[in-house]
Amino acid sequence: MNDLSELSGYFGAFFNSDSLWVYQVFGVVFLTSLINFFIRRFINRLTHELTKTANLWDDAILEAARQPLRVLIWIIGLSVAMEIIEESSVSSIFANIQPFREMAIIALITWFVVRFIREAEQHIADPQRMVKPLDETTASALGKLLRASVVVTSLLVILQTLGYSISGVLAFGGIGGIAIGFAAKDLLSNFFGGLMIYLDRPFKVGDWIRSPDREIEGTVEDIGWRLTRIRTFDQRPLYVPNAVFATISLENPSRMTNRRIYETIGLRYQDTRQLGDIVQQVKAMLAQHPEIDSNRTLIVNFDKFSESSVDFFIYTFTKTTDWVYFHEVKQDVLLKVLEVVHNNGADCAFPTTTLDIPQEIEGKLHR
Repeated sequence: MNDLSELSGYFGAFFNSDSLWVYQVFGVVFLTSLINFFIRRFINRLTHELTKTANLWDDAILEAARQPLRVLIWIIGLSVAMEIIEESSVSSIFANIQPFREMAIIALITWFVVRFIREAEQHIADPQRMVKPLDETTASALGKLLRASVVVTSLLVILQTLGYSISGVLAFGGIGGIAIGFAAKDLLSNFFGGLMIYLDRPFKVGDWIRSPDREIEGTVEDIGWRLTRIRTFDQRPLYVPNAVFATISLENPSRMTNRRIYETIGLRYQDTRQLGDIVQQVKAMLAQHPEIDSNRTLIVNFDKFSESSVDFFIYTFTKTTDWVYFHEVKQDVLLKVLEVVHNNGADCAFPTTTLDIPQEIEGKLHR
């Protein structure tokens, strides 16, 4: 009997009202973990099912909500646990549970929207998902602008939640913006330079660009609000402030419609009689070549008398704009030109010197 009385007293002390909140907090945390576990499995299963559909927006929403939803469950669970602790505690720190919960929910909504914008940005630029995808530069510009708008709006809402006047904050921001504008003149010029690139679109990500004014040449990898990253042909990254593009001339060879072959061929002076036939045959060969664009300018003409050769030139355009394949086409054209020259019994000239020796001296040399 004594043992039972001691055991009963022990359990009575263990489950008395003073320590009941500990078990309630433990139960809330355990239940939150359990819900989070099932939610994670449900989202994984739902993701597997939605990948089978052609709708890209449900994939974007689910992927954007995956992490914020799990964090939201923990925030709700922990705030409930803190409210239970508040009822049994005299500490004033727990009095800020409600503002903390509101700010956390606003931050999670912002996180979800930013993630959704990022997912949508990737989807609308993906040719495998869209019939008419946006180019990567436009999609990136829209995504950055929307994300910045969402973040600024959420910060203003959080300030309003904390009791600050938004009108006062905006007024202060307007006055401070003038001072910041003078202090960050270069930063703002780069920002508006990036904005002009997005609006005028002189180039986009993936384009090959070069500037005759500066030593800038390479493939565009990223267009930021302050810098544009260019990968040079020796694979070095080149970071160019966006304001630079407003003051320099820029070429975009990626948008060329054709590539040009412009070559001068020199024949020997003893081959002048065959020159007319060679010019006609080379022109006919180019007109029938499958990789030469016959809709563009095609010129093959005798050009001039050089010191050691009679020259004719070729001026034509290839159909391809690919740099590597262009050189293969050019090689084929030049080899065919040599074939025409040799078939006519002629040959290409090289620098020569002719000596005119008087007969008297020549006779002495033969003695």
